[in-house]
Amino acid sequence: MTGNVRVIPPRKKEPSVLRVAAYCRVSSDSSDQLHSYAAQIRGYTEESSKHEGWKLVGIYADEGLTGTRMDKREDFNRMITACKRGRIDKILAKSVSRFVRNTVDCLKVIRTLKSRGIGVIFEKENINTLTESSEFLITLFSSFSQAESESLSLNVGIGVKLAMKEGKVSFQYKKLLGYRRGENGGPEIVPEEAETVRLIYRLYLDGWSPGDIQKELTEKGIPTAEGIQGWSRQVIRNILINEKYIGDALLQKTYITDCISKRARKNQGELPMYYAENSHPAIIPREIFYRVKEEMSRRAGKRKVMQKTGKTEQGKYSAKYALSELLVCGECGTPYKRCTWARNGKKRIVWRCVSRLEFGKKYCHNSPSLDEDRLHRAIVGALNEYGAVRSEVRAGVLELAGLAQSHGENGGVSLLDLRQRLDALTAEQALLLDKVLENMGSSELNAQLEAVTAEKQGILDQMQVLEQDESQRSLWASR
Repeated sequence: MTGNVRVIPPRKKEPSVLRVAAYCRVSSDSSDQLHSYAAQIRGYTEESSKHEGWKLVGIYADEGLTGTRMDKREDFNRMITACKRGRIDKILAKSVSRFVRNTVDCLKVIRTLKSRGIGVIFEKENINTLTESSEFLITLFSSFSQAESESLSLNVGIGVKLAMKEGKVSFQYKKLLGYRRGENGGPEIVPEEAETVRLIYRLYLDGWSPGDIQKELTEKGIPTAEGIQGWSRQVIRNILINEKYIGDALLQKTYITDCISKRARKNQGELPMYYAENSHPAIIPREIFYRVKEEMSRRAGKRKVMQKTGKTEQGKYSAKYALSELLVCGECGTPYKRCTWARNGKKRIVWRCVSRLEFGKKYCHNSPSLDEDRLHRAIVGALNEYGAVRSEVRAGVLELAGLAQSHGENGGVSLLDLRQRLDALTAEQALLLDKVLENMGSSELNAQLEAVTAEKQGILDQMQVLEQDESQRSLWASR
């Protein structure tokens, strides 16, 4: 048996003052879009004044930003934070596409606001997110907006690819040291920044490591492309390998995975790349650029020195000390290493054969330990002695050059001829590399490149033999 049931209707407590915020967004910074942006602000200000009990607590607006990503929109995120802190009761927006174009993010934000009793009113679609059917409609309209963004992104991508095929190069001047936008819209060289670029290349070829160059530029207070007086090794390396400094441009090094996340990924063969030659003024000569590439390969391919403790077969280039990479054991051919000996509280700096350090006398039996101070004094003494007799030495060098020239005239090949041929092969190799980059599947180009590389190696071997012969002749003549 049940008694009478009386329904007590809900009493919705309306706040005496409804705190309203408006959100505006324009997708570009063009004049017509900015006019629309200003019109939206005026419209929401007038709209809030028409409703009794409404109080406009803020107008949040983002100019020239994407609608598919929320993390890039500062004012949008400030508005959501204010909602979570209970400072906003209602949000006004022109349309779903102006609010969020990403369907997943749109539903996530609206559900978060709805759980706090905060509704979003979309003027164009006439939707209030606090109603029962709103989520279905929002899903529908936000899907349309997302599809529109994807279609627009595809069309833009096609235009960019066509521009790449025509060799049109776009520059990120904010991150590219040495260039700025010129009066004609193309890149022009910034003299003071270009000098910094040349300094980086010069120091690297002088044996400096990227870490040493980084410290030097930072200590001198030289700013980066973004005006920051703080360099990193990666920034130095990027400058050394950037083909834009020789007037060329490799296009589509990276690509955007999708228009929603806009995540950039390095192009490792997924898409074609385009190489534009002489597209803009050069800062670095080509021969210097390719010498840097060869030096990088030499350092990267350096065999490991610490054979017991090394984890890989590759060694690590060091430019910490003046004699690093220069001293080699005459018995076993292993590089020397700087060591600190401590005995009876006294420290002594010496250079030792790494093989002796690692394996004792197993492979190297009689390599000497060289005291660093004595080694430095010996080098300074030799330089001073050379300075005193440099005119005589110069005459001797000229005589050796004459011997080499006469050797070539007698039917042989001179060092001068070999060097000239080597320079020609290096230039030809660089051109072939460019062509191979443009047409990766060409077996003919690959065969030509292999032939030039093999001939270049043969020239280097001949030069080594001739240099050894000249050294022996010089030694014989001095006796």
